[in-house]
Amino acid sequence: MIRPATSADLPLVRRLAEEFGEEIPDVPWRDSDKAEDIEEIERTLADGGVLLADEEGIAVVRKTGERVAMLDLLYVRPEARGRGLAADLMREAAELARERGAEMLELEVLTSNTAARAIYERWGFQPAELTLAASIDALGQRLAAEPAGPTFGVVHVQTDDVGVVERTVQKIMPRLGRFETADVGDASNGWVPVRTDLTDREPAKLKTLAKELSYVSGGVVLALGVEGGTVVRYNLYDRGSDIDEYLSVPEYYGPLPPGDALALGANPTVVARLTGADPKRVREVARTAVTPSELPPAQELYEQIAAVMGVTV
Repeated sequence: MIRPATSADLPLVRRLAEEFGEEIPDVPWRDSDKAEDIEEIERTLADGGVLLADEEGIAVVRKTGERVAMLDLLYVRPEARGRGLAADLMREAAELARERGAEMLELEVLTSNTAARAIYERWGFQPAELTLAASIDALGQRLAAEPAGPTFGVVHVQTDDVGVVERTVQKIMPRLGRFETADVGDASNGWVPVRTDLTDREPAKLKTLAKELSYVSGGVVLALGVEGGTVVRYNLYDRGSDIDEYLSVPEYYGPLPPGDALALGANPTVVARLTGADPKRVREVARTAVTPSELPPAQELYEQIAAVMGVTV
């Protein structure tokens, strides 16, 4: 049975709140706010916003705005779980919030509390705001490694038919966003280059344009570029499928599982099959490293990879 807590229930309310804090501790870098939390719950109790499921569970809800209420706590003791008490408490808390004029009910949940998050999502709660955290030391290191140079890239379509490429680019453009300019160059060595302002600004759009061109043309397309003046990336597509991806510093944007980092190395056999490049030269030039300093400058590496694949930059 769900009932409003009274002042006589204060010892039980405190115990339940403490048990929740012990089972679901806050992130380790925050100072303890246990005393403040208990004081807030006591004020909410006096206002009629604390609900109890006998001695087995608790819900704490308070009005925080004209249209919104906050569920500060929802907790059921482990031995009482599996009987629907959490749903009963939530139902009563939502009704109490409705009676007080709220249209929305908010709650906070730690990302580590996966079980609770799954339940809340099943009940229809959706993220409204995210609190992000970063180590100051790690943040300093990342900021020190912020891009120091330009981002740009070129899509190379394996064909000699410039007209077909121009018409295809015009068809694809509306799906990607408006290009300020779309420059389709002359065919050279069996490749037609395409460069746009949009894909220079956004490397993800460079990949999308290349994939679309490969799918529509039914052929091989290469996206090759420099990101932040620091790393070089290429993607090779065949009939719309991403066949090979390379990033000169695989973990430049953050740690990766070993398999994912390995997958960002060049595949000389695939490159040779699709571009006619010498696989030995691909291995020599398209190397990966832990840091950019272990490789040639990005512009130089970009030009070397382009030369190996036979495209003009």
